[in-house]
Amino acid sequence: MGFNAETADSSGSVVWVFGYGSLLWKTNFPYKRKVIGFVKGYDRRFWQASVKHRGTTEMPGRVVTLVKNNEGVTWGIAFEVKPSDVPEVIAYLDKRECGGYTTQEVTFHPHDPSHREPFKVLVYIATESNPNYLGPQTIESLATRIVMSTGESGPNTEYVLELAKSMKEIAPHVPDEHLYGLSEKVKSLLRT
Repeated sequence: MGFNAETADSSGSVVWVFGYGSLLWKTNFPYKRKVIGFVKGYDRRFWQASVKHRGTTEMPGRVVTLVKNNEGVTWGIAFEVKPSDVPEVIAYLDKRECGGYTTQEVTFHPHDPSHREPFKVLVYIATESNPNYLGPQTIESLATRIVMSTGESGPNTEYVLELAKSMKEIAPHVPDEHLYGLSEKVKSLLRT
């Protein structure tokens, strides 16, 4: 399912983009404001190979995607994009979120209930049918690959450690065993 930036822009309405990976610490696009919160029905997992930004075709890195789980909750940030910026932002994100990501619309729940009611956000999710989707792996095998991988955007370790740091800042009350377990394993391997 794709997102039509021209249609969204011509409607004159804002678009909200949900960030749950590197967008949390490396946004790199114009936005009007950001809101901390979560989406339901998904878990954040390092099950997508990165053959460009955080790895190469010879040594693919690992980046996050959202995986369906009826009980899952994934915290992140919703970024409000002004109508005039929508085509530019979507073009940028389509290029950045390459290698198997598609756009979907999901419901976002702001952390501060006084902020506003839940609202729709655009999110990039790597589907299981894409060639870079790897599926479940152990924390040990993920960490081993991550410490060896570097791509056009930098070391794969930076991606993991910055994401963990960002999540601890925006949602310190939220446990994320997959992310924090992987972050600690990566740190341990970097010390050896």
